[in-house]
Amino acid sequence: MTGDHYFSTEPSTAEQRREIEFSVAGRDYRFSSAGGVFSAARLDAGTAVLLRKADLPDAAEPGPLLDIGCGYGPIACVLATEAPAATVWAVDVNARARQLTVVNAERSGVAERVRVSAPDDVPGEVRFTQIWSNPPIRIGKDELHELLARWLPRLAPGGTAWLVVARHLGGDSLARWLVEQGWQVDRHASQKGYRVLRVTHP
Repeated sequence: MTGDHYFSTEPSTAEQRREIEFSVAGRDYRFSSAGGVFSAARLDAGTAVLLRKADLPDAAEPGPLLDIGCGYGPIACVLATEAPAATVWAVDVNARARQLTVVNAERSGVAERVRVSAPDDVPGEVRFTQIWSNPPIRIGKDELHELLARWLPRLAPGGTAWLVVARHLGGDSLARWLVEQGWQVDRHASQKGYRVLRVTHP
């Protein structure tokens, strides 16, 4: 055991590149992944549910959009593909994940509109019309709450945040906490033990 987690800033795990293939909204994607990032061997089930069940942006979506905890970039690249007029910010603390997202954005033909960034490097004035995340539940409840309290207030008026959380990892309790913080939360869908939450300003 190395002590690495997918939320490590500089993973020491051997990189061991691999290829991952998946389809979303009738489009096929082929991405590079590597050890030391989230769900390195396959598209995570929660991410798959989120991309299948949430309302993907349409071609008229102006953005900017935000992917919190982008990993190797599946959500960010799908959003940029579906919303060709929008800029997508792909944010992750993990440097290897950010490097892979750059590679995968190039492979997907959306590199000019995917801005890969460490959390502290996103300009403070940017407000997002949509926020998407399969949030890092395993960082702990307090840290997760801190992360969401940092980013959700940057949702533009009339904007929507889409979150996916496993029910057994606290999906329902997270929804309650968000309501307590003053957000409107709708359980948009449930599949394979995951909750897809639609979060908006009240």
